[in-house]
Amino acid sequence: MHAWEVLEPGPIEQGSLRYVEKPIPRPRSDELLVHVRTCGVCRTDLHVSEGDLPVHRQHVTPGHEVAGVVAATGGDVRNFIVGDRVGVAWLRSTDGTCAYCRRGDENLCPNSSYTGWDADGGYAEYTTVPAAFAYQLPGDVEDAALSPLLCAGIIGFRALLRTSLPEGGRLGLYGFGGSAHLCAQVALAQGARVHVLTRGEADRQLALDLGAASARGAYDEPPELLDGAILFAPVGDLVPVAMRALDRGGILAIAGIHLTDTPPLNYERELFYEKQLRSVTSNTRRNGRDFMTLASRHKVRATTHSYPLSQAQQALRDLKAGRFDGAAVLVNDIVRRE
Repeated sequence: MHAWEVLEPGPIEQGSLRYVEKPIPRPRSDELLVHVRTCGVCRTDLHVSEGDLPVHRQHVTPGHEVAGVVAATGGDVRNFIVGDRVGVAWLRSTDGTCAYCRRGDENLCPNSSYTGWDADGGYAEYTTVPAAFAYQLPGDVEDAALSPLLCAGIIGFRALLRTSLPEGGRLGLYGFGGSAHLCAQVALAQGARVHVLTRGEADRQLALDLGAASARGAYDEPPELLDGAILFAPVGDLVPVAMRALDRGGILAIAGIHLTDTPPLNYERELFYEKQLRSVTSNTRRNGRDFMTLASRHKVRATTHSYPLSQAQQALRDLKAGRFDGAAVLVNDIVRRE
């Protein structure tokens, strides 16, 4: 099968990925073999490819927003059959026995593993996933529209939960890529007033088209103080900016897995009046199921730009440069020809 792998972590402009032939993986007894139809292009894939995240698997195949079809099952799998439509997401496994798992916080499991980081992911024609961590996908939405929901959507939803936004609250979104434009749709459907602060003119226009109350530059002040905010851009310099924009008791959640260094915070201007700064670490499977239910109920849809699988490296370059709004999605070249 055709697949991408990280040759040597480094700037994506210098070609840190290579397109290779790999054998089709064999699923273990508790796994599914998934024929990848589409795979979303996530900023985490860029962090894996460029070395912002430490290497967990040499020459790993990135990708963890997979919409596909079950091609084979391991002998112990009972809840999926060949031909089922499934999704593969970032969280691949947990130990299920640690204190965090037992209390329902499996996203904090110290023995967790991740698709496209610890195991080969979806920048390929086939991938595998433990059946217990696969998602049943609806049959009435096209693959490309579903792929970004499986990480960008789920993580944005968890970040929204981390803001503890009150009903009808004022929400600021810093950065407006694949995750933020899905999060915005959920927040708006739940009655929030959303203000978007981002660098790209196309992103600002998309935000307004989706119903945001305002859209301004990333370092601008929103038109009103915020009850909660989410930082999607991996830019530490924006942390004090967002903290200053919070009203008393407001909460800033940082959604990304990687963030550049944060400058010192001024206690009086940026932390006093019980403002809070929270991180977001992966997600639980319950987050995923809850988000997919909300996405279906509120008809949350990703704005997507399709690339053939063979152009994955270019898609990551375009993501880094901010050349598109919404999300990029890789389409299996073979599927495109069918």
